[in-house]
Amino acid sequence: MRADEIPAELADRAAALVVGILGGTGNQGRGLALRLARAGNRVIIGSRDPDRARAAAASIGDPPQVTGAGNEDAAAGADVVIAAVPWEGHAGLLARLAGPLAGKILIDCVFPGTFDARGAHVERVPEGSAAEQAAAILPETTVVGAFHHVSAVLLLDPDVASLDQDVMVVGDDRAATDLVQALAARLPGVRGVYAGRLRNCGQVEALTANLNSVNRRYKAHAGIRVTDI
Repeated sequence: MRADEIPAELADRAAALVVGILGGTGNQGRGLALRLARAGNRVIIGSRDPDRARAAAASIGDPPQVTGAGNEDAAAGADVVIAAVPWEGHAGLLARLAGPLAGKILIDCVFPGTFDARGAHVERVPEGSAAEQAAAILPETTVVGAFHHVSAVLLLDPDVASLDQDVMVVGDDRAATDLVQALAARLPGVRGVYAGRLRNCGQVEALTANLNSVNRRYKAHAGIRVTDI
């Protein structure tokens, strides 16, 4: 499948997905929720605090298009789940949600590192990447890495009509990566680009640190565009 050729049946499947977003009250989570809801997907924003989740949902749209819930209920009620949580809470949250995530696709967009006065810093992950850590914790879940490089500022900006970038999608299950590519393509100006097996997710996640440096130097909200495909 070419990056710009989504079969109609696959596009329809992506359009019908109910998407849960763990950590959906953060900027990245809210931004993805906003764009996916505008594209027509039902979205469940998840949070440790259900009241915060409901408040975030109300700031984006109206039920049933956008709703808020605790993380466990968001995972249970969704077809596909996006992990957009801080790195320090990644492993613990996923371990607690192994039950409701079983049999589902988890899209991991977590950056395994920190941000400080000198910029972004990648931490060493024993499993190789945040997505591989998720796969190790969730053996009954299909883990796909995607959405790492889409600026939360652009996602949340109502004046940005087109995001004009690609989303690199990595994973070991081709049916799952195809579906995530189709979901990414529902964001305006975005293509989903297959970028290899899950073992390749470490460098995809780490590139977030380089983009952070670009953004700081040029006061921009840089993304990725893959050429010649």
